[in-house]
Amino acid sequence: MPKVIRKTAFALTASLALLTTACTGQSSSGANDDASKDTTINFWHAWSAPSETKAVKDLIAGFEKAHPNIHVNVVGNMTDDKMNQALRTGGDKAPDVISSFTTNNVGKFCSSNALIDLNPFFKKSGVDPATTFPKAMNEYTQYDGNRCTVPLLGDAYGLYYNKTAFEKAGITNPPKTWSEFEADAKKLTIPAGDGYKQLGFMPDYHGWETTTEHYFAQFSPTYFDTSGKSSLATDPAFKAGFTLQKKLVDELGGFQKLEKYRSKLGDEWGPKHPFHTGQVAMQLDGEWRLGMALDAKPKFDIGVAPLPVPDDQADQYGKGYITGTIAGIAATSKKQNAAWELVKYMTTDTDAVVGFSNAIHNVPSTLEALKSPKLKYDPRFKTFLDIAANPNSTTTPASINGGQYLVTIQQFGYDYESGKVTGLDAGLARAAKQIDTDIAQAK
Repeated sequence: MPKVIRKTAFALTASLALLTTACTGQSSSGANDDASKDTTINFWHAWSAPSETKAVKDLIAGFEKAHPNIHVNVVGNMTDDKMNQALRTGGDKAPDVISSFTTNNVGKFCSSNALIDLNPFFKKSGVDPATTFPKAMNEYTQYDGNRCTVPLLGDAYGLYYNKTAFEKAGITNPPKTWSEFEADAKKLTIPAGDGYKQLGFMPDYHGWETTTEHYFAQFSPTYFDTSGKSSLATDPAFKAGFTLQKKLVDELGGFQKLEKYRSKLGDEWGPKHPFHTGQVAMQLDGEWRLGMALDAKPKFDIGVAPLPVPDDQADQYGKGYITGTIAGIAATSKKQNAAWELVKYMTTDTDAVVGFSNAIHNVPSTLEALKSPKLKYDPRFKTFLDIAANPNSTTTPASINGGQYLVTIQQFGYDYESGKVTGLDAGLARAAKQIDTDIAQAK
């Protein structure tokens, strides 16, 4: 996935405002176009880098070869805002198929009927999503029983570590539990003046990919109970996650010292990322980081492993946080059967998924593609394939107001790590109440 998929929760509220009132169509299997006849459909996607757009072009070429009667007009570099407007208004130039980087918007896509329910199409095609897609990907592409999207490649999060720094510190293996991780982070930290010569790990939520949802995935939390209410204050996984992170902040120098150090480090997407430069010895990140780190030509060996798990969940080591790109069919499309042929090909054809994964360098989004011998990758990339296939890996569930609940949780994280909020239980209760209020107002 390109960079825009990262940390998207904080841009969600505005980006899908149109969908809250659009109600663009009805989720229906009543498509009546003849997909065997000569037709042209529009496919809008968000990829923009030359290598990515070429990969999309090759993917579509493969589809058109398999379906010579269906021609695809591809429009790239489309933001969610532009897609939302087109989904709302329809027309001959509007997309029949869209691909978005924002999995947190699935709840809005589905509840507004902007995209059609694909369950009838899967059933008609004899494809079982539960056995086709990894568990977490299968979960984040539906909302309240409506499967209005399907996964199209994915991201898996794990742990990158400086093997050279590990050897100097006498650490022989990557940590598997949080207690081991805590010990290693302290052992790898080398103070220098009011900063650090080397920091074992940057725990702050303002860090690079150290968001609350990425941390908490290792605790396998339940975000909402069966009645749809926030479980933030009732599921002990959240308290454990916040407690762990705050302990890391305090033990590695305190919030102010860490933030002062962080402010002087390189940005997430440039060659001076602090993991690339050796200023931070361990990094929570996605599969894309490997290529970026290698391109920066670091002066150390890079190790890759799953992120640690709580000590009482040691038997689940190997899991991680999963997200990814989604695809769906516009409710305004008059060519939904033809559009389904494209969606089915892009997301369930093993060779198509593998080829696209090889070109984009993201995790394949079907169980068959994850184990395909045609995958080409650095041996270390296998860690992310395994995380994606792990049934214990988790994601964040869809919500009717997109990722607003994640924004609330993350904001509480900022307040708690900085000391602005000191009472964890009371703070979690307030945040949970805010989440419930926001969701009630969105319905």
